Formats: sequence, C-alpha cells, structure tokens
Amino acid sequence: MSAKPEHYDVIRKPVITEKATMASEANAVVFEVAMAANKPQIKEAVESLFGVKVKAVNTTITKGKTKRFRGMLGRRKDVKKAYVTLEEGNTIDVTTGL
Repeated sequence: MSAKPEHYDVIRKPVITEKATMASEANAVVFEVAMAANKPQIKEAVESLFGVKVKAVNTTITKGKTKRFRGMLGRRKDVKKAYVTLEEGNTIDVTTGL
C-alpha cells in the first residue's frame, strides 16, 4: 500500500485530549482533518495510511472563537475533527506519530 500525498492533506494530525482518550477505549481514534474532506475520503486515507479497517466515520466542525491578539480582535480558525471507529481487532497507536 502506497500512501498518496493527498492522504496526508486530508488528515492533519491526531487529536490527543481527554475526550479523545475516552473514545479510544471504544475502539475509535480522533483526527483533525481538512475542512473540505468528506467521510469517504477520510475513511480511504486512514485505511491506506495505517493499514486498518474502518467501521464508521463521524465528523464535527468546531467554530473558531473570537479572541484578542495583542489588543486587536482576532478569530481562531474553524477545525474539523473526524471520529474514526475501527473494526474489531484493529488499533492505531497515535502516541508514536506517523
């Protein structure tokens, strides 16, 4: 299996938070993905990059907060996250990196 550069464009980085760790107990992994990525693209990218079988993909978009940067009003970027549920017996260790 060869990983196409497009797959790395779809999946930005793994999300390591308390909630993501709880999801990993249910055989799920959380990734930050490109805003334009859809569920079939995410599924294909994860399966080819990590060599696992994906059961389901759920996505969520978090709107960026308005914050002050050096006294000026600024806005954080919107973030799209993908909760990827894996088939039984498949695991991805996100702590080691790609």
